[in-house]
Amino acid sequence: MYTTVTDDPAHAAVGRTNTDNALYRKISLHVIPFLFICYVVSFLDRINIGFAQLQMKQDLGFSDAMYGLGAAVFYVGYVIFEVPSNLLLEKYGARKTFVRIMLLWGAASVGMAWVATPTQFYALRFLLGVFEAGFFPGIVLYLTYWYPAQRRASVLSFFFAGVAVAGVLGGLVSGWIMRDMAGVMGMKGWQWMFVIEGSPALLLAVIAYFYLDDQPSQARWLSAAEKARLTANLTLASPNAAHGRISSVLGNPRVYLFAFIYFSLTCASLTLSFWMPIMIRDFGVSDVVQVSLYSVIPNAIGAVAVILIARHADLKGQHRKFFAICAVGGAVALTSLTLHPSNLGVALAMLSIATSLIFSALPIFWAIPTGHLPQQARAAGIAVISSVGITSGIVGPWAIGQIKTATGSMDNALYVLGALLVASAAAMLGGVRR
Repeated sequence: MYTTVTDDPAHAAVGRTNTDNALYRKISLHVIPFLFICYVVSFLDRINIGFAQLQMKQDLGFSDAMYGLGAAVFYVGYVIFEVPSNLLLEKYGARKTFVRIMLLWGAASVGMAWVATPTQFYALRFLLGVFEAGFFPGIVLYLTYWYPAQRRASVLSFFFAGVAVAGVLGGLVSGWIMRDMAGVMGMKGWQWMFVIEGSPALLLAVIAYFYLDDQPSQARWLSAAEKARLTANLTLASPNAAHGRISSVLGNPRVYLFAFIYFSLTCASLTLSFWMPIMIRDFGVSDVVQVSLYSVIPNAIGAVAVILIARHADLKGQHRKFFAICAVGGAVALTSLTLHPSNLGVALAMLSIATSLIFSALPIFWAIPTGHLPQQARAAGIAVISSVGITSGIVGPWAIGQIKTATGSMDNALYVLGALLVASAAAMLGGVRR
């Protein structure tokens, strides 16, 4: 039952809260674990060239600049097709859209094993971006069908923890695959890594077709009363949703402010994702398996921190403040690496703090713009913010590759990233209303 006969308003409010908590716990247990696994696989397939480069660059004769361009060109395809993909999700539903995305990105990721020239490398990375476009903004949009804004940072924290989990998983298995599978069936270790880590997406696509529901109204695992309660909560959270229009999003300056904040934040987070193995190698670790295992430490700590910090931000209802603290703290930790601490433990501690704070800022960020977009314009609004902001994936890896090739060091890049993080905190506090 969803109503309680009582003369005590406080008691009734507690009853409604407990009922809502039980409802969202049920939704989370059904929706989140599967999407979380899919997102971990997607991000692993996106960043595993960070581990592959430990062998791939030498085998194929690629420079740091070539690798940086290959990492960047993924986001060219991603940005171009992100908005269309999100609009297709709204038109055809999450189930068909996610199945299409996973089948195509899985095929492209496996195909990376047979790259032999820079042109092939760039082409497949571009296609991987095209195929994966819309997956994460699709998840953000999909979650708005199930959760009101005040619960989304906690929910999204699991997916951004997935970024760190992908780093942990990559660290645990990538080095082992590259070392111990080398020579099997005449293939290099990095080739086996792409095949083994790309294949799960194909299986998950099949499962998604039978498991996902496009809307809560189609969920057979929810009762009619639970669907009605969910609809009431979402309507209460967005009372003016029916007045939203895509044109209002494109003409809203705050959308581009959010895009700048996201751009600055993802410049730093993608640097950690793509370049962490090289950063750890520069700490003085030479063995490929040791590099992979040491990368587990900052990613594992980051995965826990993301969930705890985002949940605390939801409970306090102070997303802007928590975002600013994470961004500035991440900037300090990241730039401290330019001091080149001689002790490996100290260097890993700095890297762990930077990873924890920067990754934690991501779900907190995404809890904010969805509350500033009318419901009918969210698909386009989320995609515009994401696609404009994620151009950092084009600029960042390419620029860092150029800087590292020219100077042999990432110090100048880390200073720029620190400045961008501070700017994102200032923009959030000064440009976004409470």
